[in-house]
Amino acid sequence: MLTIKNLEVSIDDKVILKKFNLEVKPGEVHAIMGPNGSGKSTLANVIAGREGYEVLQGDISYKGKSILEDTPEERAREGIFLGFQYPVEIPGVSITNFLKTAVNEVRKHKGLEPMPAAEFLTLLKEKKKIVEMHATLASRSVNQGFSGGEKKKNEIFQMAVLQPELAILDETDSGLDIDALRIVANGINSLKNKDNATVVITHYQRLLDYIVPDFVHVLFDGRIVKTGGKELALELEEKGYDWIKEEVEM
Repeated sequence: MLTIKNLEVSIDDKVILKKFNLEVKPGEVHAIMGPNGSGKSTLANVIAGREGYEVLQGDISYKGKSILEDTPEERAREGIFLGFQYPVEIPGVSITNFLKTAVNEVRKHKGLEPMPAAEFLTLLKEKKKIVEMHATLASRSVNQGFSGGEKKKNEIFQMAVLQPELAILDETDSGLDIDALRIVANGINSLKNKDNATVVITHYQRLLDYIVPDFVHVLFDGRIVKTGGKELALELEEKGYDWIKEEVEM
């Protein structure tokens, strides 16, 4: 589904990702861990097509097609979803209207008619249950006045409604208390199926107590230096990242 080959990316003339390689297949959950400054958020943003990053070499292909020339909107319509580390507020735009527009843009891209209003409202009601979202929250402006936990729940709610094929979740667990973490993780788990894939970017092992990844990758100095199963995340929790640094420098 997602193949990244020899990707080098810079921002402000500083190389962040260095000959980065990753392959994600349908049905898989990949966790990417690493210390601050290792390139985790850069990776998420480059996959989603955010501006400000320069791809120096390599390629990102999605479903067999290079997407480097695609805009963020084109990537989103094709089924790529980015859950932000710091979700932005959009005053004056209700969550309901935001999602209705997004859903119908995807449907238009697929050659489908707009979703009937009654069907859309039923979809919202069904997906609210996944993240235990209060019924009135969807009528509020996107993330405006939301707590950190509410913003992250709203991200997963959007993901549930849009049903992307590839979800990139950038530190979704950041700032969450235990209850919010459980709700967000349960939402992610409930949306997993054999046809979609998820890349979870996180500092800490605690999110992986709830989401069991198929692969854990350690990102250090712009490249993956170690790959394993959930036991690797437990080892990182116990030892920190210093031992990884020592191994790389040996």
